[in-house]
Amino acid sequence: MPAERAGYTVTMFLVDVSPSMGTMSSVDVPDGPDGEPRSVHMSRLERALQFVKLKIQEMIFNGRKTDQCGVLLFGTDDTNNIVYNKEPETASQHVTEYIPIGTPNAKTLAMIDEIKPSTTIGDPVNALVVGIETQNVYLKTKKTWTRRIVLLTDGENPLEIDDYVWKSAAHMIDKNAVYLTIVGVDFDDDEIDFHEEDKSHVKRTNESFFHTLISSLENAPSPAILGTLALALQELSRPDIKQTKSLLLSTTLRIGNPDDAKETSVEIGVKTSKCTAVVRPKSWKKFGKRVPEDSDGKAEQGKAVWAELHPRADWVIDKSEPREGDGDPADDPDAMDVDEEQKPRADKGKDKAQDIQVVEKENLIRGFRYGATHVPCPDGQFPGLETKKGIEICAFIRQSKWRRDWAMGEVQYVWADPDRPNAQVALSSLVRAMLAPDTEAELTTKGKSRQDPLMAIVRWVHRDGADPRIGVLAPCAFDAVDCLLFVPAPFADDVRRYTFSPLMHLVNRKGEHIKTHPFLPTDKQMAAMDDFVDAMDLEGMGEEDEDGARTSWFEPQLSYNPAIHRIKQALFHAAVVPDLRTHPLPPPHPELTKYFDPPRAVRKRARGTVDACVRAFVIKEVPKRVARSRKDDHVRAKDDEDEPLLIDRFGPAKPRVPQNAEAGPGPSTASARAKAAQNARGVPVSVKVEVTSPKRPPPPPAKNDDDSSVTEPESDDEPAPPPPKRPPPPPAKNDDDSSVTEPESDDEPAPPPPKRAKPAPAPPSPPRSPLPASATAVRRIVGIDSPLKDFRRNVQSGDLVSKAVEDLAWALCEIVRRPFASRRAGEVLEAMGELRDFCAQEDEVGAWNRFLHDLKRACLREDPGNRPFWTTLGKNRRRLGLIGVDEADTLGVSSEYSAEDVQKFYDEK
Repeated sequence: MPAERAGYTVTMFLVDVSPSMGTMSSVDVPDGPDGEPRSVHMSRLERALQFVKLKIQEMIFNGRKTDQCGVLLFGTDDTNNIVYNKEPETASQHVTEYIPIGTPNAKTLAMIDEIKPSTTIGDPVNALVVGIETQNVYLKTKKTWTRRIVLLTDGENPLEIDDYVWKSAAHMIDKNAVYLTIVGVDFDDDEIDFHEEDKSHVKRTNESFFHTLISSLENAPSPAILGTLALALQELSRPDIKQTKSLLLSTTLRIGNPDDAKETSVEIGVKTSKCTAVVRPKSWKKFGKRVPEDSDGKAEQGKAVWAELHPRADWVIDKSEPREGDGDPADDPDAMDVDEEQKPRADKGKDKAQDIQVVEKENLIRGFRYGATHVPCPDGQFPGLETKKGIEICAFIRQSKWRRDWAMGEVQYVWADPDRPNAQVALSSLVRAMLAPDTEAELTTKGKSRQDPLMAIVRWVHRDGADPRIGVLAPCAFDAVDCLLFVPAPFADDVRRYTFSPLMHLVNRKGEHIKTHPFLPTDKQMAAMDDFVDAMDLEGMGEEDEDGARTSWFEPQLSYNPAIHRIKQALFHAAVVPDLRTHPLPPPHPELTKYFDPPRAVRKRARGTVDACVRAFVIKEVPKRVARSRKDDHVRAKDDEDEPLLIDRFGPAKPRVPQNAEAGPGPSTASARAKAAQNARGVPVSVKVEVTSPKRPPPPPAKNDDDSSVTEPESDDEPAPPPPKRPPPPPAKNDDDSSVTEPESDDEPAPPPPKRAKPAPAPPSPPRSPLPASATAVRRIVGIDSPLKDFRRNVQSGDLVSKAVEDLAWALCEIVRRPFASRRAGEVLEAMGELRDFCAQEDEVGAWNRFLHDLKRACLREDPGNRPFWTTLGKNRRRLGLIGVDEADTLGVSSEYSAEDVQKFYDEK
């Protein structure tokens, strides 16, 4: 399809507002949170206007003033249009120009929402004639603008089909090069396999007439489109890359220096235009709630008003920062006596405000950073290079020498001036010479089988005195024209070369090359990884072509950015629907998600290679690291599954008893448990545990530097001898840089370590259930052991209400999921009763209703579930049911569930 000019388009929407358009029908919407099917009742006119608003919203989104539209209504009770106003005796009655042609805005969408069905039948052919004439009058002096007409009707009204009238309308469409689109409500469409049942004879006749009208168009710029409204709404969400024409800019291509050597230099007049353009998601705007105030300065109670926040820049001087020559505050011992963290926050904020001095922009001069200093520039800019507008060729290189990572921006076309034949011949000769720089004899001499085209290194200056840009020109030969492609390139100073040794080259401290090491892959591992990469090849995984050969599965030109198109779809949908709760966002278009999952054949083929890689590389699951508890203002949940889990998994910590100490059973200290947990995470530690005499109770532990508890031995007779001092360990010396240590001297070996008494065996710990992943990912303030007790402690503070409600709901769902949950059914029911009362009083109705949905999912839809508990819960539906609208109104809160929804909640299975 040829590229269209961006903007400069007038689209007329012809909307049928006959009485039949007010017929109500059920429309499917996305499923609910629990997968239940949902639908809404909409009239035919509302569905048609939704299509119109989406099309107009796209024009507003693009932000082009030359993208304009108008709205005509046919079937209105009155008549107001250009044709009727000139000649009232014509047949263009009951057609109203509702919105004149112009650039759409938010007011346009508001006016479309006010359109209602009428009591008069309209004629779409008359509306076509009025729409074409309206465009002719508006575009009388704009001959190059594109014309589009979109007609929306349900086809339920009888038409007075006059051959002369509709053929004249078809002739006007061909003559004015109008892009015609007819969208029918519930029209038959083979593309989505939709055929309306019990279709009336009038509608069937009208559909046949519209097909005849479209087939009679011969000179239209593109084939007219006739389709059903359901497919049209679906296609609006299809990601599409619209090809547009870029504006041609004039410049000069130079070879040599015409000022110094005019005879040996060449100047070619060229035009430049965009080849590619980067597209980014729509930027977000920030809004803040504006509270209106009365004359006394007090906030008024009423509807909240939101206003857009605009950035503002202020230039300030921070006097608290040290200046040059003031010295370092750390050198003054008296300056470190005051701890900044001990100051009250209010005092710190007050002192900070006093140290800030606002400076007006008029009192500033521009400066540039040079190393660690700033160089002032009173004129605003240092003298630049004296440059001349144009593209200057500096040198030529082979395309094989060009690296793809040197491309620094978007691609642009360089065409010859279409009005200068000499320039076209000169540029075409240059392109052909760059494509085939070597003759056949030179290829034979160099031993090459094909050409290696040239690329030109150029310096591009957009206007006189502007900063130059460096780049390359690549030759490109189309079927009917030759051109050059410009790609920006970095300057030599911007290219960084980072060198490092090969990953397969490993040496030890002696400088010897190591061939076997855990960091070096083996031949088996290399083969397994090669097979895995080959199994993921997507070539030949696509559909079959005409010859029966498999094509490539992935096409880059058909891969769209979800961040752009999905956000765009969400913005459009939110702008055209009355309520997102009743009209939720539809799912993304299949073209947007077609490359989210790899082909099934590739996954099946790579399954065996994945298992081979797991065996070759000995891949194991790494246990999650347990985060340390922080000292917060709120109460932490006391679950007995946090720290002991690591001790149970890796075994109890083995105490180290000093020499000559009497071995005996003793309880494990908190330090031993902490050290065991650190050891389980891979931190080498040593824990000292002294066994005391049974005659006296052990003294309290003494705190040392590493915050570990050490108990000194006691005796009634005499103290135990201190353990012998050990020499420091010698440094590691090994050829392969392993963890084996050797003595420093070859003559005198290191002394052997002293003998130690065997510690008493630790008592076996009881088995524990594994900690759920959700508990380690999020720190909870309500635990599973005593959820109601933890909940009551946390809500007493009053500042963690929402967190306590959320965590109690999580804890109850976890208890129901676990084995032997029936033993705690009474405890769960009691906690649910208190949670429901608390949510009703603290305006947490939404949290309670969401918790019941999660609990229902855990009992009925998860494996193994807990259906007996759900049956028990159903017997208490009056006390533990959803909080509906009726109950919420009495409590002064809001709810989205009706009385019927509350009654059906426990009945649905």
